[in-house]
Amino acid sequence: MSKKIKYTIIGVCTAVCAGIIITSSLFFGKPANGSEESIIYIDKDDTPDSVFLKAQLGWRGNLLNRIIPYRHVRTGRYVIEPNTDILTLYRKLRNGQQDPILLTIPTCRTLDRLAGAISKKLMLDSLTLVNTFTDEECCKQLGYSTATLPALFIPNTYEVYWDISLKGLMARMQKENKAFWNNEREKKAKELGLTHEEICTLASIVDEETANDAEKPIIAGLYLNRLHKGMLLQADPTVKFAVGDFTLRRILGKHLEKESAYNTYINTGLPPGPIRIASIKGIDAVLDHQKHNYLYMCAKADFSGTHEYAATFSEHKKNARNYIRALNERNIH
Repeated sequence: MSKKIKYTIIGVCTAVCAGIIITSSLFFGKPANGSEESIIYIDKDDTPDSVFLKAQLGWRGNLLNRIIPYRHVRTGRYVIEPNTDILTLYRKLRNGQQDPILLTIPTCRTLDRLAGAISKKLMLDSLTLVNTFTDEECCKQLGYSTATLPALFIPNTYEVYWDISLKGLMARMQKENKAFWNNEREKKAKELGLTHEEICTLASIVDEETANDAEKPIIAGLYLNRLHKGMLLQADPTVKFAVGDFTLRRILGKHLEKESAYNTYINTGLPPGPIRIASIKGIDAVLDHQKHNYLYMCAKADFSGTHEYAATFSEHKKNARNYIRALNERNIH
């Protein structure tokens, strides 16, 4: 065998071996995450190059792009399992095989806080959400007003995609709301003669009155008693909402005079809408309220967070005096 043929064979074998090594590295090589799970977020501003950078694909991503073109960047949240090979990762990103997240709707007091909580979990920005929540026409299309919109949101945890659109998110909330108001809850609402929005409004007041779930059906029954008798609700949380200060520990005369549709000391019936996103416990407390003859309530003087209840105003005045005395003793203004 001549030297020329021999060198040719050696060259071909070397090229073949190199090709095998490169192909093996390209299609079966492990990415930089190695034995640890990693998460990649691809947003609408990303390009193939920035995707390859986020995924730490390096030169292998560029080479794969020539073989299997990465024409369209697909937004999303991608969970990369430990020891995922390069080809599997590339295909996952290229085909938009994103992984869902768990989105929790909190029982927060204001819709701007809700917008902030959602924007921390999704690709949507808080300003876009706030603009939608405060746009009367947008709310009308959803079947609500800006005042009643909090009733749309049922605080729970939902599985959604990180890049869900605003329209998609609101449609999902409508779907979950409809599922929540099942036949059993619908029947109870009709028996009360209240709409879903009105029930959520009352539930939001109950939630603000106490964090003690055992008390909620009692308080709900009390306010329903006042509603049925045509009495002012005189709910302190609605005054705090009207004033715009939930930190108030003592409601004074100047607060009670606040001109607002939400001030239940000067307006009969329920306020225009929920004063917070009502909890499921709060909503069910209204639907399953305790039947009693209480018309008045006052925080206990031991500051336990629970209440004294009364059926007559004279009883209530006695409870109120005890509480006011405790406030004065602690110099709470």
